[in-house]
Amino acid sequence: MLSRVADNLYWLGRYLARAENTARLVSVHSHLLLDLPRGMALGWSPLVDILGANHAFESLYADDSEAQVVRFLITDPENSSSIAASVGHAREILRTVRDSTPRDAWEQINALHLFLQEKGEKHLPRAHRQAGLDRVIDGILLLRGMLAANMTHDVGYHFLQIGLSLEQADMTTRIVDVRTVDLIRARTAEELRPFVQIQWMSVLRSLMAYQAYRRHEKIRVSGPAVLRFLLQNRDFPRSVMFCLNHIGRTLPNLPHNRASERSIDRIRALIQDANFERLLDQGLHEWIDEIQVGIGAVHESLAKSYFQLDPGTAPTQRQLAYS
Repeated sequence: MLSRVADNLYWLGRYLARAENTARLVSVHSHLLLDLPRGMALGWSPLVDILGANHAFESLYADDSEAQVVRFLITDPENSSSIAASVGHAREILRTVRDSTPRDAWEQINALHLFLQEKGEKHLPRAHRQAGLDRVIDGILLLRGMLAANMTHDVGYHFLQIGLSLEQADMTTRIVDVRTVDLIRARTAEELRPFVQIQWMSVLRSLMAYQAYRRHEKIRVSGPAVLRFLLQNRDFPRSVMFCLNHIGRTLPNLPHNRASERSIDRIRALIQDANFERLLDQGLHEWIDEIQVGIGAVHESLAKSYFQLDPGTAPTQRQLAYS
């Protein structure tokens, strides 16, 4: 397989997972408004923090109001991590690798792209937002199902799955990390205390994990239990450990994988040894930063092993070596 094609399929997975998770974030945050009493304000800037897009947002908008943040995250073409931009990138990749993917997948991503281009702005107001976000989430899930059911599970599919899993692990840590700040704007800590559980529930719902959490943990929602479930659980598909294990099981199907396997093993060891009660009291943000640095190291090792060319290699010779 050409390294160019492998790189494209890897990033196709990442863009799909990024668009879906961003849509879920905005959806759940909008619903969080319904759980708050009159007079309590909801902060929207943490959603920008999750994507690490603070500088881009501040250069484009004067305030962090709901309307500005929602447009930035959903349709703004200047935001490379917006839903519309991520779908657009995924569409461009599918256009270039149509020989490696099912035809139905191209038709589905094209329809979703056109929907965001033509009707995305109309779905930004709160009254119509949920319908638009549901259209995005359902469309991406349908596309992922098409790829899983109709695409040959060869080396190209392995790169697609690695991209999906790595982006999901990254987004899960980012969503958890936003809990280190308060989503609800309160005057005092005492005023905020009754809503701590609601915030943890919103983290679970952002990852469609609330029902699975209740079934697995069988206890009320609490910070340490939520962290254990979203980071250490080996069976829930959006947990960080599940994603890392999935990548670990996929890598043996690829050559030259030792550097990537070592990077995966370092993150898994860090998560397995975590004491979440202590981290919540002192240093959860710094610990999650370390996990995200590790995820970045996995990406770098994958890029070095499979996607980058040696100097002087002709483009027509960019092939992965399999032995």
